[in-house]
Amino acid sequence: MFTKKTIRDIDIKGKRILLRTDYNVPLKDGLVTDDYRIKKSLPTINYLLDHNCRIIICSHLGRPEGRVDPEFSLKPVALKLAELSKRSVKFVSDCIGDEAKKAANTLGEGEILLLQNLRFHPEEENNDDSFAAELAKLGDIFVQDGFGVVHRAHASTEAITHHLPSVAGLLLENEVSAITSVMENPKRPLAAIIGGAKIADKIEILGRFIEIADFIAIGGAMANTFLLAEGIPIADSLAEPDSVSVAKDIIKRAKKKASDRPFVFYLPQDGVVASSVDKTAKTRIIDWSAHVIADIEHYPKLPPESERKIASDEKILDIGPFSGAFIAGSLQLAETVVWNGTMGVTEAPGLHGPVGPFAHGTETIIEAMLGQFGHRPYSLVGGGDTAGYIEDRGLVDSFDHVSTGGGASLELMSGRKLPGVEALENK
Repeated sequence: MFTKKTIRDIDIKGKRILLRTDYNVPLKDGLVTDDYRIKKSLPTINYLLDHNCRIIICSHLGRPEGRVDPEFSLKPVALKLAELSKRSVKFVSDCIGDEAKKAANTLGEGEILLLQNLRFHPEEENNDDSFAAELAKLGDIFVQDGFGVVHRAHASTEAITHHLPSVAGLLLENEVSAITSVMENPKRPLAAIIGGAKIADKIEILGRFIEIADFIAIGGAMANTFLLAEGIPIADSLAEPDSVSVAKDIIKRAKKKASDRPFVFYLPQDGVVASSVDKTAKTRIIDWSAHVIADIEHYPKLPPESERKIASDEKILDIGPFSGAFIAGSLQLAETVVWNGTMGVTEAPGLHGPVGPFAHGTETIIEAMLGQFGHRPYSLVGGGDTAGYIEDRGLVDSFDHVSTGGGASLELMSGRKLPGVEALENK
């Protein structure tokens, strides 16, 4: 249960609402190229509009490093928000100061104002109380709805709550409730599919899933470090040699759990390799587990050495068909699946259709999660690059919950407290 007050729990009618959103969206040539986060903020905005609120929105965009940088202006976001909300959206060139105060004070009921990028001021990321006090002058109530930033103690997530009554928006409530429910009371069996590049980014979540999950599959470049830890040659593949000891410790913990109760910790058994990620690169499938499965009745013949050994200039760029089939088959037994991180390099489209030559492992996992092999488990997708990939594929609405926050979702899954949530008023 969500324990913080939301906009449903207080009197907001006709009030000036300082609304923190996460409009850190990609831009190209001055246009928003991915409006998912903006769309997800609309239920909160519409609820406030229905209560005749004056809405002053603050957000950040990119990393301007505390200085004014036109490349990171939120003005294109104001235009996209106006298009999506079918409302006029006013915009000011700063988030504090006389211009911002005048615009906020003259805003009429049911009108929207978007402030300029918070991170044009270094005080934002420094959680500066004086900066937060200036922001607070723009509103009567603070509403936190930027789930993607609540894992940071910044002026617009933590310090601001010392100056205004502070509650959650509908997006924040939904994100925290969905993720907490899956981590604390999942319908079992619970499967976790963890990909990405760096073990360091996923140590805590891996530890949590070893505690609570029934099945864990590792993919992406992160899997290469685990393969190194198991003594499997990976040639020129991306890996973290300095994290091999961490990988060994995680494997040790997983094996201990597997000795105590039914549990699977799965590393890829084959992979798609190439000498580069260029879409014209020649790809091969390497089965480094052939020596393990060679005695199985349906796999009686050991493949030639050339098919089992990765060349010195080759990289593992995706999980192979055997690994993809094994993970997909395992998901047919799961009732809940948490997915964070693609299984391979998904940024090289063109060779085998729109998904690219190294995205077939990821596509197989997606098909399994969406029930294309028969059974459809409940699916929760972590934010960041994973959400970005399925947005590009037009599949966001196909999953049960797709998070708008990368780091925030990971930290919440790991069991950490989120400063921007903890600072809000309790029910």
